[in-house]
Amino acid sequence: MKKILITGGAGFIGSNLCRKLLEDSNNYVICFDNFYTGSPKNISELQKNFPDRFEVIEDDVTYHLTLKNADHIDEIYNLACPASPPHYQRDPLFTTKTCVLGALNVLEVARKYNAKILQSSTSEVYGEPLENPQSEDYRGNVNCHGIRSCYDEGKRCAESIFFDHQRMYGTNIKVVRIFNTYGPMMDPNDGRVVSNFIMQALSGEDITIYGDGSQTRSICYVDDLVNGLIKMMASDITGPVNLGNPDEYSVKELAEKIKQLTNSSSKLVYRELPSDDPTQRRPDITLAKKVLNWQPKISSEVGLKKTIEYFSNLRNAR
Repeated sequence: MKKILITGGAGFIGSNLCRKLLEDSNNYVICFDNFYTGSPKNISELQKNFPDRFEVIEDDVTYHLTLKNADHIDEIYNLACPASPPHYQRDPLFTTKTCVLGALNVLEVARKYNAKILQSSTSEVYGEPLENPQSEDYRGNVNCHGIRSCYDEGKRCAESIFFDHQRMYGTNIKVVRIFNTYGPMMDPNDGRVVSNFIMQALSGEDITIYGDGSQTRSICYVDDLVNGLIKMMASDITGPVNLGNPDEYSVKELAEKIKQLTNSSSKLVYRELPSDDPTQRRPDITLAKKVLNWQPKISSEVGLKKTIEYFSNLRNAR
């Protein structure tokens, strides 16, 4: 049986990845999480439905990773890190430690077990881009001492650590750069644009747009993203490879779309744009199409409806 370790496995993307991997009866999944931003609720159903193939370890990747019951590990997905600005800015030093010390620790686990390991990097390594769309060979424009640098520079450093580990020890690494992702299992209070807009629209509150709304985002439904992660792990590609949806929307267009889909009476209101908030974000996925035969299949219309239904059910269950 293939043993797969997922750090950050109780988070938004991590829990969706756990669920997808458990669909294959040949997979045994170990979810490693400190529940800093992940939630036990995201994986409770998996613990109930797959008691023999799903294991949960509550611990922190910034410490030494000990897997007492693991005789082997075949694959590691390193997803451990707060990913939304309010979460990673809450304790920026902890965010940096998670990116850097976490990368070192999971790589040593990969080295010990001779496992393949995938690093979930981010589009934030491109910073405030001076080119659009962003391709993998673009080196970025990042403020190394801004309020977002704990995450942006932390992830950039993690990429460096992964490639140095490969050069020094021959570790079988894979690096993906994840662009804005949304869908079920998102934290409704995580401060990201899709979750904010949906929750405000469902409650009839004002929909808050930061800046004038002309800044752009490209949003990818989580099922598409998870399929890309699995394809990357199964490939012979090292990366980095962009994973995201190249369809680009202004923030204002996105707010109006969500307002329409929720049939909300909310008003759009405007606030000052936070420091270092990128004005453009759009992936060039030419490489992913070529080497992984991957591209998003779920339209924003379908994905947003599924996400709205998820958040609506959460509200009704309270």
